[in-house]
Amino acid sequence: MIDDEHDPERVARADRTPVERRPWLERIGLAAMAFVMGGLLTVMAAAAGSGGELILAAMSASGAVLTFGVGLVTLIRG
Repeated sequence: MIDDEHDPERVARADRTPVERRPWLERIGLAAMAFVMGGLLTVMAAAAGSGGELILAAMSASGAVLTFGVGLVTLIRG
């Protein structure tokens, strides 16, 4: 079986193909889902922090920040 992943011709063809941007409706929907998940992670971070679970609170807060960032990038870059 030929390994297509490391085929130099396939990589060269992939560089020349134009990349299509996602439609606005799809980008808004994906960003909305990311913001909802980020909000849930924020709530979980607050609940864990008030319960004394600082590691869980830190992990949830960092997950919320990353999720909000991905949602924002999805809107901007598409």
